[in-house]
Amino acid sequence: MKNLKAIQTAYNGYLFRSRLEARWAVFFDACGVEYEYEPEGYNLGNGLIYLPDFLLHDVDGRCSGDLYVEVKGQMNDSDAEKINCFSRLGMGKSNLGEKSETAILVVGNIPTGDNIADIIQYIGEKAYSDHGDWPNEFNFETVDGDYFGAHPGVNLNGRFELFGDDCSYLADMNRVRTERAYRLARCARFEHGEMPQSINRRRGSSCVT
Repeated sequence: MKNLKAIQTAYNGYLFRSRLEARWAVFFDACGVEYEYEPEGYNLGNGLIYLPDFLLHDVDGRCSGDLYVEVKGQMNDSDAEKINCFSRLGMGKSNLGEKSETAILVVGNIPTGDNIADIIQYIGEKAYSDHGDWPNEFNFETVDGDYFGAHPGVNLNGRFELFGDDCSYLADMNRVRTERAYRLARCARFEHGEMPQSINRRRGSSCVT
């Protein structure tokens, strides 16, 4: 397994290091958020060099403004150390919940599920999985220091938002558009130079990740 390499994938003018990253780009496009791929690397000190995958612009909600996103199909100790260090560098000294200047959301595979309720449940389970010192997927901890589930999606104003994990936040989610964005990302095909597209399947198909 260690010798296997991800397939580089061309999409939207970028050459992504993996199809998983390209699928997240499809998701961001479907959500209508502007993004850059690997815009800049950072020297974290102690020999650590870090290059975040995405930088999203003009995000709504409690983490409004720019937001880094790290896509990890497989986490390891080195990855975790870099992500944690990067997030802490921008943390303020004030109250919990203040957005880090280097706020970064960690995501893994495209969430699965037959409907938006299943997708929300999937994200919630990932957000609170215990991985020791590793940063959790879909959690505000690396965004503003608050150990709280984070749901990427589209709000009722048609803008990308990172929603908190309770009904008062999720009530502002446009569930139809958000579910569609996840489906498009999950079902996108990149073979033979094709533009990614959703394959016509019965409702509830998970497609591949």
